[in-house]
Amino acid sequence: MKVVLIDYGAGNIKSLQFALERLGVEGVLSSNPEEIKQADKVIFPGVGEASSAMQKLKESGLDIIIPNLKNPVLGICLGMQLMCSKTEEGSTQGLNIFDVSVKRFNSDLKVPQMGWNTLEELNSPLFNNLDSGIYMYSVHSFYAALCKHTIAQTNYGIAYSSALQKDNFYGVQFHPEKSSKAGSKILTNFLEL
Repeated sequence: MKVVLIDYGAGNIKSLQFALERLGVEGVLSSNPEEIKQADKVIFPGVGEASSAMQKLKESGLDIIIPNLKNPVLGICLGMQLMCSKTEEGSTQGLNIFDVSVKRFNSDLKVPQMGWNTLEELNSPLFNNLDSGIYMYSVHSFYAALCKHTIAQTNYGIAYSSALQKDNFYGVQFHPEKSSKAGSKILTNFLEL
């Protein structure tokens, strides 16, 4: 199985590659459109700031490639947020895969949300053999609102989409690669789609 991690200069690549290695899979880092299109699975990771990340995608033409992929795609953290229609972070237009806006958490909350929180209302093969109430590790100041694409939600002052799905596109706000056995199970489920 060929798994490609989209390379656009946004962090968390090494921990993701190590998590895949523990599952017996090599995650190849690439920004080559043909290599990305021919992968069995594509992971769109990201840690960083939305507007500069989107600029890097545009410079490499990946902003056109990603929304047209036919293989299963998993966006993680900023990767998921960039798959949405727009984000308040830097007033950035996203890839418009998920028809939902990304907003900043209310200033009454400690931001970023950093640490462990539960996933509820699980509704996707991505969560096969996992139960509501599982804990995942997150670090984020922005969230996708609940919408028709929501397949899991989390509460942090407000209920928000902790996972999204539309067709072959999946997105998770949390970091499965940093979320112990349950996170590994989510990565395994994605690889088995």
